[in-house]
Amino acid sequence: MACQVSYVPVQETGYFSKLVNDYVREDRDLSSFYAFEINDAGLKKAIAARKEFKTDRDLLHSVIKEQYEGLELSEAVTENLERLRTANTFTVCSAHQPNLMTGYLYFIYKIIHSVKLAKHLKALDTASDFVPVFYIGSEDNDFDELGHFRFAGKVFDWKTDQRGAVGMMTVDEPLARLIKELSALLGPSGVSEKQLRSTIAKAYQAGNSIARATRILINDLLGFLGVLVLDANDARLKRQFLPVIREEVLRPKAFEIVKQDSDRLNEVYKAQAFFRPINFFYLKDGLRERIELVHDEYVVLNSEIRFSPAEMAAEIEDHPERFSPNVILRGLYQESILPDIAFIGGGSEVAYWMQLKGLFQHYQVFYPAVVLRQSAVVLDQKTIETQEKAGLDDRTMFTHTAELVQELVSAEKDAAWSLSDYFATLENWKSELADKYAKLDKNLQGSVLSALAKAEAQFNILDKKINRSIKKGLELRVDRIQNFKDHAFPNDSLQERYETFLPHYLNYGQSFFEDLYQHTDPFGKQFLVLKYQNNDE
Repeated sequence: MACQVSYVPVQETGYFSKLVNDYVREDRDLSSFYAFEINDAGLKKAIAARKEFKTDRDLLHSVIKEQYEGLELSEAVTENLERLRTANTFTVCSAHQPNLMTGYLYFIYKIIHSVKLAKHLKALDTASDFVPVFYIGSEDNDFDELGHFRFAGKVFDWKTDQRGAVGMMTVDEPLARLIKELSALLGPSGVSEKQLRSTIAKAYQAGNSIARATRILINDLLGFLGVLVLDANDARLKRQFLPVIREEVLRPKAFEIVKQDSDRLNEVYKAQAFFRPINFFYLKDGLRERIELVHDEYVVLNSEIRFSPAEMAAEIEDHPERFSPNVILRGLYQESILPDIAFIGGGSEVAYWMQLKGLFQHYQVFYPAVVLRQSAVVLDQKTIETQEKAGLDDRTMFTHTAELVQELVSAEKDAAWSLSDYFATLENWKSELADKYAKLDKNLQGSVLSALAKAEAQFNILDKKINRSIKKGLELRVDRIQNFKDHAFPNDSLQERYETFLPHYLNYGQSFFEDLYQHTDPFGKQFLVLKYQNNDE
């Protein structure tokens, strides 16, 4: 199966916000909100700056090694794990919650992008090593988002009584049944199907945590690329973050700092992340709920848990692992424990990182280069043929369906059936006839304008009928456009936000990941189009 690629600048796709488009263009309006430009010069500056910050590499190595216990490691993973202990090794981080079966294609794109950028950084600084790390957001409790995935036209929805952080949940009977339903649909049979079936069974075996299941999936499928998986929900790592936990719960600073940056950002853009006076959740025994200070008492919402100020101070000292940072502080925690050069994130992540620079400066934590992750769309042979029949190239295919159809109708209409000349005539008559008959009788001016307005209304009705007739005549071409968009842009959204990696791995095997790695843009500024065609085409 031959793989052909093309690239479309992300700002030309219409699927990214003004902030993201301006960030990719290095617009001056945003320059004060980040530290490093995403180009070779900017990344070299990031490497030099990061060397001035310390990281407990031995602890990081120990935690990750322990989390991999019982798993078979590739040579690349083993080497990168050992590299973490040396002072000249830095990381490239991508992060996501532990969605079932990875949830969406972009989960995979993030990880592979981190590998590609790590290799690019090595070329910029051969004296240092760069290791890709995937940070599992295992403390996230958004089960509605994480507890389902799609495959073969079916939504697989996990029904469980478990609550709290999704990564801490375990594979139960309902999830085991769901995995069994999935396994029955995997195919066609072959090497990729057997490998995938084995990996899924190993990952989602009874009793495994969802965080561990996610690690097994990544290790089995992408371990050959050397990516390390970190679950930062660890008491030892949280203790490193204790000074921030203490201050942000007992004497919060983040709210005012982030508010200042967000207010400045809102002058031109829309701030992405919502922030609160206390930006920590309390994490314990199937519970992850916000902490609020109410009348000199710390309250854990939706629970009976209460702390006096003295009790809360003691709880922080004794159990820092029970304090889970929200979106505002998660990046700060992440960069406190990793020797990061760069963080790779999607459009919404790039947007909320623009709110955080002042917070990093306050806590004297390195603010990394923030890289827009690689976006991609994957087209198989049948979809490519449909694209060609629809008359769409790799740029125009990003146009939303309704707009494509309207453009098609307008082009056909302009050729022979346009009423534009008649509308122009009506417009001219408004002034010409109104002025003419006003000379005869001023009262006639209103009557003339009223009559012409009615005529214009009738012309508008006629215009809509003409559009419908043209659209009916173009039904085959419209159907081809719709058919293509349904496959490549489900629900008129990006494929990467709808599908999992499963069908593409079943079709192309490990080559799918290798192709993504080979063609990923290290800087994330180009939307990747992957086309798989039969070799005899």
